[in-house]
Amino acid sequence: MASPINTFALPEQFFFSFFSVCEAGRSRCLARSPEQFDPPVAWLSKYQLLILSLSLSLSLFESPERCAEGSDMDGIMGMRKVASHCSLADVDDLDLARLLDKPKLNIERQRSFDDRSLSELSINIRAVDGFDSMYSPGGIRSGFDTPASSARNSFEPHPMVAEAWEALRRSLVYFRGQPVGTIAAVDHASEEVLNYDQVFVRDFVPSALAFLINGEPEIVKNFLLKTLLLQGWEKRVDRFKLGEGVMPASFKVLHDPLRKVDTVIADFGESAIGRVAPVDSGFWWIILLRAYTKSTGDLSLAETPECQKGMRLILALCLSEGFDTFPTLLCADGCSMIDRRMGIYGYPIEIQALFFMALRCALAMLKHDAEGKEFIERIVKRLHALSYHMRNYFWLDFQQLNVIYRYKTEEYSHTAVNKFNVIPDSIPDWVFDFMPTRGGYFIGNVSPARMDFRWFALGNCFAILSSLATPEQSMAIMDLIEARWDELVGEMPLKITYPAIEGHEWRIVTGCDPKNTRWSYHNGGSWPVLLWMLTAACIKTGRPQIARRAIEVAEVRLLKDGWPEYYDGTLGRYVGKQARKFQTWSIAGYLVAKMMLEDPSHLGMISLEEDKAMKPLMKRSSSWTC
Repeated sequence: MASPINTFALPEQFFFSFFSVCEAGRSRCLARSPEQFDPPVAWLSKYQLLILSLSLSLSLFESPERCAEGSDMDGIMGMRKVASHCSLADVDDLDLARLLDKPKLNIERQRSFDDRSLSELSINIRAVDGFDSMYSPGGIRSGFDTPASSARNSFEPHPMVAEAWEALRRSLVYFRGQPVGTIAAVDHASEEVLNYDQVFVRDFVPSALAFLINGEPEIVKNFLLKTLLLQGWEKRVDRFKLGEGVMPASFKVLHDPLRKVDTVIADFGESAIGRVAPVDSGFWWIILLRAYTKSTGDLSLAETPECQKGMRLILALCLSEGFDTFPTLLCADGCSMIDRRMGIYGYPIEIQALFFMALRCALAMLKHDAEGKEFIERIVKRLHALSYHMRNYFWLDFQQLNVIYRYKTEEYSHTAVNKFNVIPDSIPDWVFDFMPTRGGYFIGNVSPARMDFRWFALGNCFAILSSLATPEQSMAIMDLIEARWDELVGEMPLKITYPAIEGHEWRIVTGCDPKNTRWSYHNGGSWPVLLWMLTAACIKTGRPQIARRAIEVAEVRLLKDGWPEYYDGTLGRYVGKQARKFQTWSIAGYLVAKMMLEDPSHLGMISLEEDKAMKPLMKRSSSWTC
């Protein structure tokens, strides 16, 4: 009996030769070296290359007509026949991730997305001058069963996907016949509408990403321009005038059928619970403008005088000089996604991560003219200081926890170790059990004599996506999520904060907020919208199996429960007691997660590579081992 072939012992050139021969007479491919393939496939393992080669050969040799130029018949795996002169990049329906998604394959964790260029892991990517990472070209739609793509793919998508697209399109808001956003929720069963019938800036982001991935950028462009116009409005709360650069938290379109007139009403915080201006809205707007540019390759929108001015106004608010001794941004409670009193006042991780991301996005989009250069210089200085501060003082792993536990206090000198005079007795008991030997995360807040040790999902995910976290820290965050799966994911991803505060602490911190009771809403609730952020972070760190597992958990109940806003309980087992159904960002978050996992090239629109110039001289985290 002949011994089986050891595929791992075969030389790489064999697979590239085999791959080329399988293209049935395509002379250009036969002359190519491994480095000349488009996209580069040198990162694939030998086992994965064999699977890819066999799949391609079967599709090509199934019938002689498959190699004919201009053939429109679909092959196996949803592949489209192309002319003999086409490159692999022209085969826009080739789902490389699905070809390689075999049960027995172990995904290697030796190299993260920061170590590999996005071009190595993308299909159909073009370069955009002046931008640092790749983008998904306009018009290349997702392979899922959307209205734009159902006829082009032969594999069966999850039945939730079509339902999700229908629900997402029902949430569209129109102004003078043009779509300008999606409302927060389409819950007709709810008696109180409150402000869920408005278009929120932060809520629209996952909807925008879904439309961009699906090749529908116009709605995103309309939204960016509409909110930019609203930024120019005079903003007052009582007798106080807000800064010129403040972006609205939300807006509502009113239709007058008799006069056939549409009007817009914006909320800059004057109507919000607690009357807090949304600090994150401006950051989300800049991040979304870059995502639009990356996805479409259209530089003209970002380069318009209006968009350039809008970015400068936002930056002027957060780069202004004051009494701060830290590069982090000082905020009030309730100024972000956690828009109620939850003890995040000070320097919350969510705002710092979005601030860092927005600064880097603006740095890539600002023109180098007289006005732009001034802001570029200020941004570069702030980024260096902010990255150093966050990576050193907000980072917590097993080793650092032990250091804080042994802190001395009342140190008065420039060489003080306990620079914020944190009292070790203030460390909560739960964190000692929560912290695994391998893993770490950015804690919620750091200020004089105060450390908020709670886990905040959005801040940590965006620390990874913005490269605020080093590659080692990014992997450690993934290690923590795996090690504490039941606590952070449970039966519905993902905990917005962990753990919940309760008892006397809950009364003091929340002011006895009946909505933020323990393990509910912002106080330890589970939010499906966070699924897309987790998925993007997993892809960037080379850990897609974590995202796939989380998506499978969500698919068990999300559609059946009517796309709730959030879930309650320690495991996220119960639909939130005040959760709206058909919450738009729960729907869009699921779609984005599915589409990004299918085609990781779309990650480029929401992820930034690490800037080596900002990397501080730091010792390797004890939670990271090769």
